[in-house]
Amino acid sequence: MTETTTASVSTDLLNDIVQAALKAGADAAEAVSADRQSLSVGVRNGRLEDVEREESRDLGLRVFVGQRQASVSASDLSEATRTRLVERAVAMARLAPEDPHAGFAPEDRLARGPFADLDLYDASERTAEELERASAEAEAAALAVPGVAKSEGGHASWSSSRWRLATSHGFDGDYRGTAFSLGVGVIAEKDGAMERGGESRTTRHLSDLPSAQSIGVYAGEKAVSRTGPRKIASTTAPVIFENRIAGQIVSPAVGAIAGPSIARGTSFLKDRLGQRVFAEGVSLIDDPFRKRGLGSTPFDDEGVAVERRALFDDGVLTTWLLNTASARQLGMQTTGHASRGLAGPSGVSTHNLHMEAGDRDLAGLMGDAGTGLLVTSMFGPSLNGNTGDWSAGVSGFWFENGEIAYPVSEVTVAGKLPELYLRLQRGSDLEFRGSFNVPSLMFDAVAIAGK
Repeated sequence: MTETTTASVSTDLLNDIVQAALKAGADAAEAVSADRQSLSVGVRNGRLEDVEREESRDLGLRVFVGQRQASVSASDLSEATRTRLVERAVAMARLAPEDPHAGFAPEDRLARGPFADLDLYDASERTAEELERASAEAEAAALAVPGVAKSEGGHASWSSSRWRLATSHGFDGDYRGTAFSLGVGVIAEKDGAMERGGESRTTRHLSDLPSAQSIGVYAGEKAVSRTGPRKIASTTAPVIFENRIAGQIVSPAVGAIAGPSIARGTSFLKDRLGQRVFAEGVSLIDDPFRKRGLGSTPFDDEGVAVERRALFDDGVLTTWLLNTASARQLGMQTTGHASRGLAGPSGVSTHNLHMEAGDRDLAGLMGDAGTGLLVTSMFGPSLNGNTGDWSAGVSGFWFENGEIAYPVSEVTVAGKLPELYLRLQRGSDLEFRGSFNVPSLMFDAVAIAGK
């Protein structure tokens, strides 16, 4: 089936089911379709371990009867199923409780085409044989690193998807994208003790994917560098979070400005709009228009126009993340951050998020700190959403005189995020690897619990 035929059939299908819902008694309706193809391959010790192929086409319908709403979804798109889908959705909506905030986005906030070309689609398609070779090459490169003892497997995948939204109040838009992934995990051993390491990357275009050799070597070296960790005594010292995991200490701030959390009053930043949250100079940018970005989109999942904006500008909180419902609840306008699946009402999410870089590289941060902890892995973070009290188990490296001294593990770091954020210092090593990118971040005087 050609691309043009697929798009036109999807358009007709969605518009038909929206009109059918209106005829069945809905006051308003919206339909979404998600078409997806994917192929993934896994290897272990150079031998094929699994192959998975997916081809799916799913449909979602949301209807409104007054201030009541209901949603349903299906993967069977036959006419009989579509008829039952419409009947069920309208019947459910009539029985649902009234929601004073339910409804479509205002028409003046809708995105209008033609939409910008975000270069999210690559016509390349990898075969199972190509994916197997890439996985095996990455695994072999990792296993060749001295000190690596065994493989946890290599994996590669390719996927293509199309998302379309049509509503009864005039919005009709779609976009498509591809994703190419490659990764490997290995175990290194030293003196009978073993440590894991891995690396994986995902890009929109195949040409942007790093080589299998480089991914494998990085995974192997990462595992080996962690061998022979020591335990350290509890202390208070500077802590640096490496750029690959630093987003995990920033992400609670993003969750804390989500409109639904603000409306419920369950956020440690609920009273901070327009106030300083991060240190001076810190800006957190949400950019839906980045070319080839994993979070790029021409409109949000309610059809609302999106825009590049600083969520935190020079450390000051500038906005909440709002969909239509939370905006109405707060007496504000949607910010174009609605996010939804095939069924259910919208939630909120960011697009491509990044923190602007500072002027010191990782070595410069460690040099300025002198002695402290470099965190390269984090697990089991705990957050009190009302107060911002935060803690996490971490591992990484102890550094002295600005130089790596030895690996450490079984460490916990903790603090109050509102206080830590005001002392944040940024590195210059910002890398655009995913939809949330942050440079290495340093905080002085962090509580460290060790042995």
